[in-house]
Amino acid sequence: MSSIPVSAENTSQIVGISNLPNQRYKIVNEHGGHFTMMVCGESGLGKTTFVNTLFQTTLKHCVQRPTSSSNTTSSRKTVEIDVIRAVLEEKNFKLRVNVIDTPGFGDNVNNNKAWQRIIDFLDDQHDSYMRQEQQPYRDIKFDLRVHVVLYFIKPTGHGLKPLDIETMKKIATRANLIPVIAKSDTLTQQELNTFKLRIRQVIEAQDIKIFTPPIDENVMGSSGNPIADANTDENSVAFNNTAAMEHARQLIESMPFAVVGSEHKFTNAQGTEVIARKYPWGLVEVENDAHCDFRKLRSLLLRTNLLDLILSTEDIHYESYRALRLGGSKQEETDNSSVPIPTPARKLLSSNPKYKEEENALKKYFTEQVKAEEQRFRQWEQNIVNERLRLNSDLKDIQDKVKKLEDQVRNLQLKKY
Repeated sequence: MSSIPVSAENTSQIVGISNLPNQRYKIVNEHGGHFTMMVCGESGLGKTTFVNTLFQTTLKHCVQRPTSSSNTTSSRKTVEIDVIRAVLEEKNFKLRVNVIDTPGFGDNVNNNKAWQRIIDFLDDQHDSYMRQEQQPYRDIKFDLRVHVVLYFIKPTGHGLKPLDIETMKKIATRANLIPVIAKSDTLTQQELNTFKLRIRQVIEAQDIKIFTPPIDENVMGSSGNPIADANTDENSVAFNNTAAMEHARQLIESMPFAVVGSEHKFTNAQGTEVIARKYPWGLVEVENDAHCDFRKLRSLLLRTNLLDLILSTEDIHYESYRALRLGGSKQEETDNSSVPIPTPARKLLSSNPKYKEEENALKKYFTEQVKAEEQRFRQWEQNIVNERLRLNSDLKDIQDKVKKLEDQVRNLQLKKY
């Protein structure tokens, strides 16, 4: 193939392979992007404060949940799904962000299957997107698939609770999971290192799949910028790959991330205003790597691995769900069959084996309650009948007495005349 000479004055308007990264960058920059993040964990771990600190704005106000009194301890709270939407803009690139909160998780005394509402939400988003892809017109699709789930762990210093282990197992099969130690400033550095080691051991023993940044040179980009990649030489590319791999190793070694959240700024010893939490003994700076891993987690979410989170959701989790759903409805191929295989109907919760035990228990409880109410109604009916007989008897006695008195009055009147 012969090359076509291009003058210097027309280089800004060339169309060819060398200009493909620039064209792709313009297309992506024009359409923008979207990112969905879910925060999950028990109440009181600072999830809302962390979200506001991450985006440096008040996306959601902290709500004080009333403590359950003795009269309401028996009532079972349900896990809610709260979606917060925002638009981030940097250098004319707009990123539509969806933050999903799960208030009410882990607040019950009996947290059996407390994760079910979260798992159902993750599956529903995959199912909704798959159904939109099967429609005749797919120009506009509503996508709320969760790209990453931040699971907040209570800083007990002992290890993961059974609820944490089971919930993380369920979530890891459906979305990118990143464990986070909340309020890490309540632990000393030695306690925090021991706590991290115990969590890593449990995650490995339980075979919980968490998201880890790629460190393979073949799958890592040089700088993340298509325009910069198109104009850099081999030495700079190798340097950028080495730096990116080292950064990825640091992120992996820091997992689970120990974070501290704050919405207030204070002046440190150097006279610089920083975001921190103030204590009588000093400040805990949020963006200081010596105090917590907030900067590393923010870099993973919004700087270096944002595209990895989105692509892994699309290529791994969504495709796995789609294959499982469509694999269960395979039909025998025929020569004249050109209609796409329909998606199986959504199963009701009552037909789910997970709910069979609870369903039978509820049916038994309902039957017993109905029998008890019927017995009480029969007793009330008998009491009413007995009371009516007693009143009729008393009424008859009174009528007899009145009749006797009338006869006496009549006799007295006859004697008088």
